[in-house]
Amino acid sequence: MTKDAGEFGFSPQNSGVQNREALQRALDGGGTVTVGEPGTYAVAGTVFIGSHTRLVFGQNVFLKKVNEVGAFTHLLLNRGALTKTYDEHIAVENLYLVVNGVGAMDGTVYGLRGHVAFFYVKDLRVTGFRCTDVPAGQYCLHVCTFEDLVIEDVLIRGKKDGIHLGRGKRFTIRGAVFETFDDAIALNGHDYDTANPEIGWIEDGVIENCHDLRAEDTTGYFCRLLAGGWRDWTEGMAVRNGDVAVSGGRMYRVRSDASGVEVISSTRPTHEAGVRVLDGIQWAVMDQPLTYTAGVRNVTFRDIFLEKPRTAFSIHFDNDEYSRSYYPGAPVPVQSRLTFENIRFLYDEEEPFLRIATPIDVLTVRNADVRSNPIRCDRYGTKDPARKARLFVSGCVFAPAGDAKPFANGDAETDMEITVTGCFFPEGTPLCAESAGPIRIRTGL
Repeated sequence: MTKDAGEFGFSPQNSGVQNREALQRALDGGGTVTVGEPGTYAVAGTVFIGSHTRLVFGQNVFLKKVNEVGAFTHLLLNRGALTKTYDEHIAVENLYLVVNGVGAMDGTVYGLRGHVAFFYVKDLRVTGFRCTDVPAGQYCLHVCTFEDLVIEDVLIRGKKDGIHLGRGKRFTIRGAVFETFDDAIALNGHDYDTANPEIGWIEDGVIENCHDLRAEDTTGYFCRLLAGGWRDWTEGMAVRNGDVAVSGGRMYRVRSDASGVEVISSTRPTHEAGVRVLDGIQWAVMDQPLTYTAGVRNVTFRDIFLEKPRTAFSIHFDNDEYSRSYYPGAPVPVQSRLTFENIRFLYDEEEPFLRIATPIDVLTVRNADVRSNPIRCDRYGTKDPARKARLFVSGCVFAPAGDAKPFANGDAETDMEITVTGCFFPEGTPLCAESAGPIRIRTGL
């Protein structure tokens, strides 16, 4: 079944309220919905898309968020996000979003911040997506709690994350061009309490043929791989904003201001839903599958071209006034089986290629043009007695300038074990910077 949204009143001549209602009518009932008439369509509110729906935009069609009846978070959101019911088989093709400065942080679902967002979704394809005016605050594309996700042929420019993922499995991101102040891609197994509605593992994915364009200023990374761990609630534990504790088989999260101030918890949280204040602490129930760890595993990055000088890939915990993703004494998450192939640095500044600041089991780097961008371990503050960072590096070109060294270990408690095969180093290049922790390198194998 194919429907033309214009037949439901979706028109470049209509108001944002009229267009929101018209596009919603077209999407109700599913099927293929097309928008073919060129023009800029004002939309003044969230439009919901359900299962077995394909939404296709034609050439020179632009959807523009407008503030006719108030600011709003999501231009497009799946229906099941409201009830944590999986929507299936959704495709959005050739959407050109104009944010127009319209946004709101207090979205329909707490922690879901994307201008285009999906929560509890299976078999989702977003292709041909464009957005060149992402303001600070909200993410552009935001997907959490997913299975079988494909994001392909996208162009995102702006001041916040381009593609922000929460927990999920089986995904592909390919053919993407980013020019973002903050993270181009965020794989946030853990996250701020306002930045993902659920936390857990992001796994079994491929990210390939992506470009990170140079911009005037920056923060964040090309890709953030964020892990976390938490433990059972105990009387007297000190908690702060964003901390998670498990009680009675449920996960509870502290909601507070971003001060980093710790408060002693003396009363066990036991409520089954919502938020309750105990000992001056706001405990919010996280209505999600129980887990004690979060992170990223079984993900391959391939054919990545980096023009923007910044840390390319950061594998870490948060620990600042906004969030402490690893609670002391919690089970230790091990980010696992990460592979980096044909990573190309297109600038001469010295910025880390890989910053490793969580436990990992195996990390593989192949055929990368590394230039002056080191691979380094940083401190990550767990009490794991078997703290080893195992790296396999092959077929790479290292051409460090000045005092740059290919490898460094800033964590005295971590053994950095590196096997180097078939790589090029300029003659006389020291492989290791002076480091706090041991680095063991095997070459020529």
